[in-house]
Amino acid sequence: MKISIIIPVLNEAALIVQTLSALQPLRSAGHELIVVDGGSSDDTIGLSEPLADQIIRSSRGRSRQMNAGAKIARGEILLFLHSDSLLPKGADQWIICEMEKRGKDWGRFDVRLSGRHFLFRVVELLMNLRSRITCIATGDQAIFVKKKLFETVGGFPDIDLMEDITMSKCLKRYGPPLCLWQKVATSSRRWQRKGIFRTILLMWFLRLVYFYKADPSQLARFYESREE
Repeated sequence: MKISIIIPVLNEAALIVQTLSALQPLRSAGHELIVVDGGSSDDTIGLSEPLADQIIRSSRGRSRQMNAGAKIARGEILLFLHSDSLLPKGADQWIICEMEKRGKDWGRFDVRLSGRHFLFRVVELLMNLRSRITCIATGDQAIFVKKKLFETVGGFPDIDLMEDITMSKCLKRYGPPLCLWQKVATSSRRWQRKGIFRTILLMWFLRLVYFYKADPSQLARFYESREE
């Protein structure tokens, strides 16, 4: 089985070379690497060109970008990776072997935040534990899914925030996820930039109001206002 790794990007020139370079062994193994740009104004596309199999442009929005990448993907398995995240060594074999062994059609990795503060260890522990209990995965955990199932559920919902949560709810109707213990290393830059406690409270608040049916578009605008 072949994996198509889909990376949505927007002005990621500072990180994209590191991210794509780490994925070259997977390209050499025959897997596909797709970069989907949402309208970058920096050199993200130029830096990506020698390191990806396909580079396309789409309308801005992570869900729309990931759906655009999935549409042209040639692999039987789709893996959605954030531009500031690094897969564990041998990620392809873990995915393929464990999906076949356990009869799973979708899943995710555990996550490890890059920061050294002890609170990051607590945050990542709770993220991984909550995911196992609820069968809900986040984008930071590098969600992977068989393309046929992805198409069956209609892809990511066209919303501006919480697209990973909504997608997980759709996927788990077809069975619980494969929760791999191997860790995706993801940047803690947003936590460090805005403060650990402040970011924790913000994410809890967003999840809570989303649970009570808040409009994702309004949540996205609220989130972006806190990022400015």
